[in-house]
Amino acid sequence: MAALDGMNVLDLTQYEAGTTCTQYLAWFGARVVKIEPLHGEPGRASEGPGKDSLYFLSFNHNKRSVALDLASPEGREIFLAMLPKFDAVVENFALGAMDKLNLGYDVLKQHNPAIIYASIKGFGESGPYAGFKSFDWVAQAAGGAFSVTGEPDGPPMKPGATVGDTGSGMHAAMGVLAAYVQRLRTGEGQKVEVSMQETVFNFMRQQLSLRERRDGPVPRRGNKLGLPPTDLYPCAPGGSNDWAFIMPITSRMFDTLLITIDRPDLVGDPRFATVAERLNHGPELYEIISEWTRKRTKFEVMEALGAAGVPCSAVYDSDDLFRDKHLIARDRIVEYQYPDRGRVVMQAPPIAMSASKVDMVRAPLLGEHTVEVLQAELGLTDEQIAGLAQRGILHARQSAGAGAAAG
Repeated sequence: MAALDGMNVLDLTQYEAGTTCTQYLAWFGARVVKIEPLHGEPGRASEGPGKDSLYFLSFNHNKRSVALDLASPEGREIFLAMLPKFDAVVENFALGAMDKLNLGYDVLKQHNPAIIYASIKGFGESGPYAGFKSFDWVAQAAGGAFSVTGEPDGPPMKPGATVGDTGSGMHAAMGVLAAYVQRLRTGEGQKVEVSMQETVFNFMRQQLSLRERRDGPVPRRGNKLGLPPTDLYPCAPGGSNDWAFIMPITSRMFDTLLITIDRPDLVGDPRFATVAERLNHGPELYEIISEWTRKRTKFEVMEALGAAGVPCSAVYDSDDLFRDKHLIARDRIVEYQYPDRGRVVMQAPPIAMSASKVDMVRAPLLGEHTVEVLQAELGLTDEQIAGLAQRGILHARQSAGAGAAAG
């Protein structure tokens, strides 16, 4: 059985932070019903109108879609009627949006005292910046990630991975799971609040620990992430991502590196025998290693050094990842057919559990499960649903099939 089999979640999320939270819950087996506005969650149209974006598909696997106008009195009443049958509500709207709908936590817990309510905001729900809007890059700037990214003599830079959004969603999912476990013991629900700024701040623990060595702010270090020979090295055939990152942090790893690059004569060489000497002769050591890497592809470098016990990785680009034999062997790349898009290839869930298996199912079409959910939860008839659709309260469409993914 799935780990969260029997858990039911109402998903009011959009874009990435909130949808990550509910996707993790769905990956673990929770039944997630995504409540969307009649025109769809805005992430659907991030590539422009006409078809659901790959961005939306990437964050909404294993969910059901109900298209419902929560701003209308009837739509709100339908939502509140469904609420007692669900364990959690997750939202990442701007501060005050749920209160404007009269669907804030204080209202929802009156209809379901055991409800777990998860709220993700850019700067949380209190404090001087609570009303400020945020996206991932804003949160990364406010959490300190920009300040330590980039070259020492250049401007701050944004990290490429969306740790502000996806990280906040993961934090929220952990909070919901903890609240769910507590509720199983006490029967009581609670509110879970996550700040995107504080998520990035939390991810900065390692960098911020460097403050004890400095009088001022922790500096940007560019690619100089450690003592020589830890560095990025150019590889054949010389493209923009043809690099390998090598990180031999112990003397044994360093000696193994020298032997693997066919320079056993340098083992014990006084210029490189100690950390201090390697630092003094860093450029010279870099040229010795890069002479070897330039003759090999980044994956040849990775496989030779990795097999020898030297920490190393090719610099994967977006195409490399989806062709990677290791990820493919571990079933972390999946494909399925999506209506109006055809074949879609994307990441599978990154967490494996030995006694909990959940098949990955494609993201839903807008309103694909409106009829199914409202009939199952509220007993509405086809005629009632059709009448609500005619009055613009909801949108329903015929299901196009589950579309389970294949590895």
